[in-house]
Amino acid sequence: MENLQTVKQRFGIIGNDVQLSRALEKAVRVSPTDISVLVTGESGVGKESIPKIIHQLSHRKHAKYIAVNCGAIPEGTIDSELFGHEKGAFTGASAARKGYFEVADGGTIFLDEVGELPLTTQVRLLRVLENGEFIKVGSSQVQITNVRIVAATNLNMQQAIDKEKFREDLYYRLSTIEIHLPPLRNRKEDIHLLFRKFASDFAQKYRMPTIRLDENATKLLLNYRFPGNIRQLRNIAEQISVVEEKRLVTADKITQYLPNNRGNLPALIGRDSDKSDFATERDIMYKILFDMRNDINDLKKLTLDLMRTGNSEKVKEENHQLIEKIYQENEQEHFATEVVKLPQHLDSKDNYDFAEDIEETENLSLQEKEIEMIKRSLEKNNNKRKLAAKELGISERTLYRKIKQYDL
Repeated sequence: MENLQTVKQRFGIIGNDVQLSRALEKAVRVSPTDISVLVTGESGVGKESIPKIIHQLSHRKHAKYIAVNCGAIPEGTIDSELFGHEKGAFTGASAARKGYFEVADGGTIFLDEVGELPLTTQVRLLRVLENGEFIKVGSSQVQITNVRIVAATNLNMQQAIDKEKFREDLYYRLSTIEIHLPPLRNRKEDIHLLFRKFASDFAQKYRMPTIRLDENATKLLLNYRFPGNIRQLRNIAEQISVVEEKRLVTADKITQYLPNNRGNLPALIGRDSDKSDFATERDIMYKILFDMRNDINDLKKLTLDLMRTGNSEKVKEENHQLIEKIYQENEQEHFATEVVKLPQHLDSKDNYDFAEDIEETENLSLQEKEIEMIKRSLEKNNNKRKLAAKELGISERTLYRKIKQYDL
């Protein structure tokens, strides 16, 4: 196994952070094997360096290494890109094409942003991981490939699994070895080293003296959170190298290049802003309908109690919580129970029969209501379907279909 410092020099990795060294050590140890590796970490931390190290230190180093950004490929063509397609498989497929897995046979394939893969493609990828088999788009022939897969993502995979955006079995198959790269804000000792390296590179590239930071500017840089991580630090170093005329940069100057990042505030934990009470509009409609039905049932109960007792104050006192539930608190001050005045000639038996009618009506389903309305309209219009359809507000074709569906 190569020395860790030698690996850093060979692949241009700068930093003495313990977490970074641990990640590199794991990459060096797994490189001689064919174990699948999942690299995790925030965007801009340098995840693409790990698969290069693994490939170059493995027995596959003389074969092909292909890096694929899964998030940049449209969902409709990603299967064709990864697994290839046959001639005529879809519109525009004028010739057969090899996919990345076929081209990289014997080598290593790096799937960046693997969390963005569609679920259908995840199923195909799982089969490749299990037994190396895949089928081209538009083909029925099973092909075999021998590739090592290294994947990377900046997503929280457990959350993606909980939201059913990523297959759990594929996650465990990919993450046989998981290597996590720390964000730049957790590598404070490495920030100034990286800045000096980038400043030196850009000075050489643009043929100008190297910029330097004074003490206050260095402290300011170390205390910044860098939401964009190493990529953001590199861009800042390039901007200052090109724009600033003075080569000694002060704290006031460097502040102009550091965005006012609200990410300096601690994040709320345990609050999932993406989750809502309803997943779709259909769920919202169902919730509204169920709430309306419950309110109607509650109102029926109040009406029945009033009919039986005739004492509004007693009903109001016994059903205090129910009344508050139906009528909002802001209307509670103006609430007044309105007694339903029934005709005097109705006796208690008639009232009770009326209540039974309410209960029977409640049990009717929407389908039964629809059948009843169609029957009534047909009887009213002497079975003339055209007039019945016009009265119901539907087309004749829909009415014919309903009659056939309900065998009327």
